[in-house]
Amino acid sequence: MATFGTLSDRLTDTFRNLRTKGKLTPADVDGTVREIRRALLDADVALAVVKDFTAKVRERALGDEVNKALNPAQQVVQIVNEELVQILGGEQRRLQFAKTAPTVIMLAGLQGSGKTTFAGKLAKQLESEGHTPLLVAADLQRPNAVNQLQVVAEQAGATVYAPEPGNGVGDPVKVSRDGVEHARRQQHDVVIIDTAGRLGVDAELMKQAADIRKAVNPDEVLFVIDAMIGQDAVNTAKAFQEGVDFTGVVLSKLDGDARGGAALSVASVTGRPIIFASTGERLEDLEPFHPDRMASRILDLGDILTLIEQAQQAFDEEEARKVAEKLANEAFTLEDFLEQLQQMKKMGSMKKMLGMLPGMGQMKQQLEDFDEREIDRTEAIIRSMTPVERRNPKILNGSRRLRIARGSGMTVTDVNQLVQRFEQAAKMMKTVARGGTPNIPGMGPVPGMGKPGASSKRGKKGKGVGGNRSRSGNPAKRAAENAGLAASTAPTGSGFGLGGGSAAPSEADLAEIQKLFGKG
Repeated sequence: MATFGTLSDRLTDTFRNLRTKGKLTPADVDGTVREIRRALLDADVALAVVKDFTAKVRERALGDEVNKALNPAQQVVQIVNEELVQILGGEQRRLQFAKTAPTVIMLAGLQGSGKTTFAGKLAKQLESEGHTPLLVAADLQRPNAVNQLQVVAEQAGATVYAPEPGNGVGDPVKVSRDGVEHARRQQHDVVIIDTAGRLGVDAELMKQAADIRKAVNPDEVLFVIDAMIGQDAVNTAKAFQEGVDFTGVVLSKLDGDARGGAALSVASVTGRPIIFASTGERLEDLEPFHPDRMASRILDLGDILTLIEQAQQAFDEEEARKVAEKLANEAFTLEDFLEQLQQMKKMGSMKKMLGMLPGMGQMKQQLEDFDEREIDRTEAIIRSMTPVERRNPKILNGSRRLRIARGSGMTVTDVNQLVQRFEQAAKMMKTVARGGTPNIPGMGPVPGMGKPGASSKRGKKGKGVGGNRSRSGNPAKRAAENAGLAASTAPTGSGFGLGGGSAAPSEADLAEIQKLFGKG
């Protein structure tokens, strides 16, 4: 997660130095705690929280649980993880729904913190869970706030109650009260009230928020806070707690590149749990906040549970079973692969998913270099194939590959690489589906897992680059097809067969091209 990237790097480096020691001395512990303190302060975590956190870590690290551990370094990491979970709130807390509908959820926070966007995200999530939310436009001060909420609600497929145009016109307290009554009449089981914010905390803002709370008596008051605002997050949270008294916290903009550590302090300082984390601009980019999972991400231990949950939401169980059967029976085709790509796109950003794997913090540059558009390009190539070609890629000769490249706006080399990577991946997945361990291209066989497969004998019988040449009567077309077939032997590419360098044409191809331009 981008916001805590620097903190994660600092803590990971600190623990890496510990792993070289078989036994930890008090000096080792003090040095580690000192580095942790610096990392937290650099990340903008509140000073009081840092002092309390490092004191607990030091006390436990000098205790018997580390001295008697077989691996002291791992035990220290476990202690830091457990204490970090406590800073983040301890256990997960879900939304509390009213026994009698509608459940009223009031949003509070400064202007620009992301309240309106969060309202749409929450409505979309509640709709997917079978609820019928109503969004109430009670921010009548900010220019076009009502219009923004209407646009967001339309994207989320939710209903909006907006009797006033806003832009300084209308009574937000009356709108909020009437909105709850409207929801009761129309049988909406959840009401989400989007209130006004200010650029800073002031008496007028607090009075309006407090009046709305008294008028509607909400079941939840969610304080939406920008994870990028720094130390002022703590002061703002305290002011809203005293003026409105919220029941839960929402961290927005966790996909930003600010230090974000102040957001870690909010739960500890206010004693209120973090309920949601907003991790992107799309309406789907909203996660229930799990303190233990967030701590694992910060310590680069991964978040496999969230990854599994997202996969379960995106993938159909029956379809997954059919794919597994096809893999085991060697019937997996490019059509099946296209369906899997579309399912993966539903899960969201590939970078974000890969970032949830343990140890991916050490591959930050590779993740940054990953081009999300590779999936779209792969999809374009497959869609440019005929159904017969998708089901049987072996019939893709030079002429067909040239047609597919032109149809998808890619090069013949890209088509070749996609087909080659697909064949390699299909073999690996087939081996896994049958319970075996695959040989990973470029890494050789896994030690102790049997002999590697026999190397390909293509080319020895005239079926390689030199034997399988184009027979087209058009010299330009023949040269392009031959260059494409030559490129198919190059196992390059950064994505699924895409993004690699082009293979050099053979001498015969160069001679053919020279003839075309009258230079032969």
